This record gives sequence, structure tokens and C-alpha cells, in this order.
Amino acid sequence: MIAIIDYGMGNLHSVEKALQKVGARTAIVTEPEGIGRAKALVLPGVGAFGKGMENLRQRGFLQFIRQWATAGRPLLGICLGLQLLFEESEEMGRHEGLKVLPGQVVRFQGPLKVPHIGWNQIHPVRPSPILEGIGDGSYAYFVHSYYAQPADPAIVLATTDYGLDFASVVGKGNVFGLQFHPEKSQAVGLRILRNFLEDVNR
Repeated sequence: MIAIIDYGMGNLHSVEKALQKVGARTAIVTEPEGIGRAKALVLPGVGAFGKGMENLRQRGFLQFIRQWATAGRPLLGICLGLQLLFEESEEMGRHEGLKVLPGQVVRFQGPLKVPHIGWNQIHPVRPSPILEGIGDGSYAYFVHSYYAQPADPAIVLATTDYGLDFASVVGKGNVFGLQFHPEKSQAVGLRILRNFLEDVNR
């Protein structure tokens, strides 16, 4: 079973439906006690970094997620969920993140329109189980104004060009993050979710 964390910041049901479409048994949980015997966690998210951290704290998830990741158990962050995995964000001030991955979250700068919305290409830069079968230049659907700057280049699994090459897929051990929305990315998104499920079940 895959537990999808409900902390008031995500389009939970579309994520759940996409996971179910690739064969996952799922449960939406609002507190750590509801996770039970789940084999993996999914942290979705839409909205502001600071509010996301506040909501996770109020629902008792902060230490739980950190301990889950430290124990090497499978975890997937989506959009804001990816950003929350990092150490801090500059969105509307400085906010401490989950500190599961090294680096910070910063705002896009330059002439391109912010937020970055729509279809864009992902370019795998190193092999990973989560990107199995995903070709260079595959399209995924993005909606975000901020992006992660990993402190360790080795955790960058794929990049996307939006005025600069930013990390659109990250991973370290059994922890993965997607800056795009796999549930909105049609066949590419479903393949990535299927890869995650297969990796969980190995």
C-alpha cells in the first residue's frame, strides 16, 4: 500500500487516481498513525512552502517523514512536495524544509514568465529506476514559480530548461522528487509512477 499524505496542500485525488491506474493500492492519510503498514509515502503539494511546512508540523508529520527517509524507506515528493524535501526555501522569506535532501529552493529570475506553466521537456542526466523507459526530451506538465538548487549534483536525475537548467527530477537512495505533475503528464507521468511502484515492490 502507498500512503498519500494529506496536509491540506495537494490535489490528492488526481494523484491517487494516477497511482491506482498503474496498479497501486493507496490510502490518503491525515496523520502518521494512519500510515499503518504502508510500503511507501507520497508527498504531493500545491501552494506556498511556508504554509506547507506549517501544515506538516501541525499534523505531526515533520519528524515522521524525516525518520522514514533516514530509514531508507521509499518516498516520492511531487511539485511542492519535492521542494519541501530540501533544507530551506526563499519563498516569502526564509523557511526551513524537511532537510531530507541538501540544497535550497529559489525563485526563477530573468525575462521568462513566472510561474513556469505548461509542457516542457525533461532530460535524464543519470540512470535511475524511476526514469526507466523515459527518453531524453520527454514532455511533462509543470506549474511552479520556484525550483530546487541541490547542493549535491549527484542527486540530480533529470533537468529541464526554463531560462536555465533546473533539477526537475531528484533522487537519493529511495527518496525521489518530481518538480512536474506526473498525474497531469499523461503517458510519461504514468510510466514514472509505475516505475516508482515497481521499485517499491522489489
